[in-house]
Amino acid sequence: MTRPGAPDAVLEPHLGAVPDALVARLAGARAVLAVSHENPDGDTLGAVLGVVAIVEAAGATATAVCSDPVPSAYGFIRGIERFRADPEPGVVYDLTVLCDCADAARVGAVRDRHPDLFAADRLISIDHHASNHPGPADWVDPGSAATCEMVAILAARMGIPLTTGDGALADALMAGIVMDTATFQHPNATPRTLVVASSLLAAGAPLSDISRLLYRTKPESQLRLLGRVLARLQATPDGLVVWSDLLDEDLAATGADPSMSEGIIDLLSQAAEAEAILLFKERGPETRLSVRTKDGGVDATALAGAYGGGGHARASGATVAKPVHAAIPDVVATAHILAREVIR
Repeated sequence: MTRPGAPDAVLEPHLGAVPDALVARLAGARAVLAVSHENPDGDTLGAVLGVVAIVEAAGATATAVCSDPVPSAYGFIRGIERFRADPEPGVVYDLTVLCDCADAARVGAVRDRHPDLFAADRLISIDHHASNHPGPADWVDPGSAATCEMVAILAARMGIPLTTGDGALADALMAGIVMDTATFQHPNATPRTLVVASSLLAAGAPLSDISRLLYRTKPESQLRLLGRVLARLQATPDGLVVWSDLLDEDLAATGADPSMSEGIIDLLSQAAEAEAILLFKERGPETRLSVRTKDGGVDATALAGAYGGGGHARASGATVAKPVHAAIPDVVATAHILAREVIR
C-alpha cells in the first residue's frame, strides 16, 4: 500500500487540549509501560499501541501490556503481537501509562502481580470515561469519542507523524475510533473525531478495511452465538427496557470464545422503542452488565453506577455481585424506573 506523507496541520487547533504535564512526563521517560484495560476492545488496544509508537519514535523504549489475551478479532492490527501479559523482565520502567482505563483497577491481574509499577507517582492516564477522576498529569476527555482520538492528537502535539511505522500508528488509532463509534454511527462522533479520522486516513489508515473487519466479518461460531442471545430477547410490557443474557452454556454450545460477545449489545440497541438496552453476561457468581441508551435519554452511567460501574452517558458497564438469574430482575427494575422518568 502506498503511504502518503505526514498529514497537514489540520490537527493544530486541537493540540492545546493535551496537558503540558502529560507531555513532559512522556518526553522525560526512558522506559514506558503502556497498559490496556482487562477484557480489551479495539480502543484500548489501539491506544496502547499508539503510545508505544509515540514513545519509541521519541527515542525511548516501551512495552505493551494487557492482562487478558487479545481477542482474535483484532489480529489484523499491525503490532498486536507485541502485547504481553506482564512487563519485560529486567526492564526498569520509569512511567506507566494507562490507556482507556476509567481507574487503575480496570487493568486487571497485572496490577496485582506488579503493584510497584502501578504506584500513583508512576502513573499517568489517557482516557475518555466520564467516571475517571484525573490527576494533574492525566488527560481525561469525556467529550472524546475514543481514547485513540486523543492519542492521535497527542502524537501531533509531540511532533510524531501519524505515518510512523509505515502507517502502523494510523492503522491502530483508526481501529480504536472505528470500534468506539461503530464506524461513526454513534452520537459520540464529533467534528473533532472526523478531523482526526481524516488525518489518519491521509496517513494511510485503511478505513474501509478496518470497518469491514470489525463490523462485517464474523466466524460462524460467533453468528451462532448471536442467534442464541437474540432468541432470548425480552422486553418490559411498555418496551422501554430490552435485554438478553449470554450464558456459559452458549459459549460451550457454539464453540465461541468470550471475546466474541463484543458487539452483541450494539445489535440489541437497534430496538426502536427501547430507552435502555441491557446485556447480562454470566461470570460465575457475578454478572457482567453492558448498558446502551438512546441519545438524550437515560444516562447509562447512572444505571451502571448503581452497581459500582461507569463509562459514558450512552454506553456503560458494571459487574453486578449476583449470579445472572438474580441480577436480571434487579437491574431491569432499576433501568425501568430510569426509563419511565425520561419519558414523563
